[in-house]
Amino acid sequence: MNSTSAALAEQFVPVTYVQQGLDALRSREKQVTTLLAQRRLPDKGWDDASVELLLQTLSAMDSNNFLGSAGAGEREARVFSPLVARRHFHLAHGIGRSGDVAAVQPKAAGSSLMVQVANALAKDVLHLAGMRAVQAALVLPVATGMSLMLVLLQLKVSKPNARYVVWPRIDQKSCFKSILAAGLTPLILANTLVKEEDESPSGYLKTDLVGMAALMDQYGSDSILAVMSTTSCFAPRAYDSVKEIAELCQERNIAHVINNAYGVQASKCVHQVELAMRTGRVDAVVQSLDKNFMVPVGGAIVCSASRDIVDRVAKYYPGRASATPTLDFFITILQMGKSGYRRLLEERKQLATYMREKLDALAIEKGERVLHVSNNEVSIRQVKGIRCSFSSSYPPLRSLLR
Repeated sequence: MNSTSAALAEQFVPVTYVQQGLDALRSREKQVTTLLAQRRLPDKGWDDASVELLLQTLSAMDSNNFLGSAGAGEREARVFSPLVARRHFHLAHGIGRSGDVAAVQPKAAGSSLMVQVANALAKDVLHLAGMRAVQAALVLPVATGMSLMLVLLQLKVSKPNARYVVWPRIDQKSCFKSILAAGLTPLILANTLVKEEDESPSGYLKTDLVGMAALMDQYGSDSILAVMSTTSCFAPRAYDSVKEIAELCQERNIAHVINNAYGVQASKCVHQVELAMRTGRVDAVVQSLDKNFMVPVGGAIVCSASRDIVDRVAKYYPGRASATPTLDFFITILQMGKSGYRRLLEERKQLATYMREKLDALAIEKGERVLHVSNNEVSIRQVKGIRCSFSSSYPPLRSLLR
């Protein structure tokens, strides 16, 4: 409400009440001003009304929502269902242009502004988590596997004759298929078994750095496009030695892509990624939106210590894209704020400790044992010992955790 409207409102409502209302409006406007000026998470999360007011303002800036606009001949932002329009806050233009998923759209100033701010907030929240070396971040409208594929395809442009990707084995399909989908050949590297101190038959798996160096030397730097390492995996596997891998890649001029799918919420993963980015070569790091920021499945963040690499990934994306993953992240991170995000990270640590303690107690009671993998914060493995009546006494533990 501008000053003229406020003066006219005073003809209907006492001036003190109008001023109170204007003060409330200005406080919400100040939130937006601070957000655009600082390009960082708010200290305190926004309430629903503040977020909705911003989204309504942004959508009103898109051409499909202009008053008096017929939109004749338009081929986008034509939505039949009012329910669908409301679901998307009337932001129907998507993101990017045909040659760049992060480009500004001439007909969608509001949507474009939302995308740019969301990318800035993605960078800030990664800094907040501990990845201070990140210089640029991009919210992609595809999940982790497809984002890894896009990164590999972009790297392939500058090294077209390289056809191999060194991949320390992890029993998860999407990262493996991302290599195949990029038209590349994985060189699968088996992990090394590390025995536990108590000399029990079990142990945990870690990166075979000697084997990796030998594999690099065998195939040669010119034939190897990249190493794809992993920070978040299933016990008994520990996260890859990303710092040492980064040093190997730097020595041999081989690209290094880190699959950090779950890792932003795990302080040890974040610390190792940060060390790798500062001491060796890390071209890009990919992390899932849904796994780390509690939004629906469908998006990922690609980040790097090089702004140029992130820009090239954005330009490699073919065509425009859905704004939904970016919008979900934008809303969620505004409502979390710095304090809310820090609280979630702390709660996660406390709950993880609590869960391990309870599983240890249950395992001892039933003659089982829990394998403690020090370099794995995101997965816990229960190891079978002697035969026992665990399955008959309790429902399957896996079903309970699901």
